[in-house]
Amino acid sequence: MKSIEYIDDFRSWAEEFEFYIPINIRFSETDMYGHMNNVSPFIYFEEARIAYLQSLGLFNDFTNKDEGIIVADLQCDYLKQLFFGDQVNVHVKTQEVGNSSFDVHYMVTKGNFDVVLTARGRLVYIDANLGKSKPLTEDMKEKLMSRNFIKTQVKPTPL
Repeated sequence: MKSIEYIDDFRSWAEEFEFYIPINIRFSETDMYGHMNNVSPFIYFEEARIAYLQSLGLFNDFTNKDEGIIVADLQCDYLKQLFFGDQVNVHVKTQEVGNSSFDVHYMVTKGNFDVVLTARGRLVYIDANLGKSKPLTEDMKEKLMSRNFIKTQVKPTPL
């Protein structure tokens, strides 16, 4: 496997993931050869990230326009090809928590734990009225680092 700059020890990094959701690669996310489009993983990351944060009891009020989180950066490493009809699991974990931002890491697996994608991203908690970052509360920080998410059965999207 190629070296990935944000992963020091792949085995221990991968073993830390506990939360995931299944995703089916849909026809509309592929090219004429059935190969997954390179922007599709970012949609999967968003879906998994929202489910992960909601499972932690965070950022569930989408009607609150005064504060929220934004994606400051997102990086994806493509390790293996994916095709229409493939089912993958998108794993998410909090990697690091700062004052007003936090890093999440993603691992996408297919079949018997075959890692096909890895990714990382920085999310920033903001005051939307000021357009500036806002400190995470201690409760938010604890939830982000706790791994005490609500285990839910997420059903895959039908083909």
